[in-house]
Amino acid sequence: MKSTKEEFLEILSNYQGILHKVSLVYFKNKTDREDNLQEIIYQLWKSFSSVRNHKSIGSWIYAVSINTSISRVKKVSRIEYREIIPDLPDKSNVIDEMSMNESLQLLFNAIYNLDEIDKSIMLLYLEEKSYDEIAEIIGISKSNVGVRINRAKEKLKQKLTLI
Repeated sequence: MKSTKEEFLEILSNYQGILHKVSLVYFKNKTDREDNLQEIIYQLWKSFSSVRNHKSIGSWIYAVSINTSISRVKKVSRIEYREIIPDLPDKSNVIDEMSMNESLQLLFNAIYNLDEIDKSIMLLYLEEKSYDEIAEIIGISKSNVGVRINRAKEKLKQKLTLI
């Protein structure tokens, strides 16, 4: 029988992609992403013993990752001065650590400029989560998910057609 620590590490290993994707959407700077990953792992570990439904581990990991990232963005923005993020950052700010093709980089940069909730919703939508799953993870109604997805798609379409 596995120990709690071994079980947690196995789950973390299996779902690490979620943590990286969420951090990528919320933080452009590699150091900020790494700090956020550490905080997410800490929050996951703190709440691991309270996870009752192991069938929805992925949803739990998304929820903790998104909520931790949003809290960190709010905390960082209170502490340090942040310049207004341009609609599309120049090449020096584009995520270069990831081996993505150019169109995927542009999409992630456009998503980065959405508000926190819309970032989360679009990330989950791109992960092909159902509206019910998105609603559960984000904590909004299923119909609100649909409305926000459509609005975010329009914003992304406008940003990406300007290129």
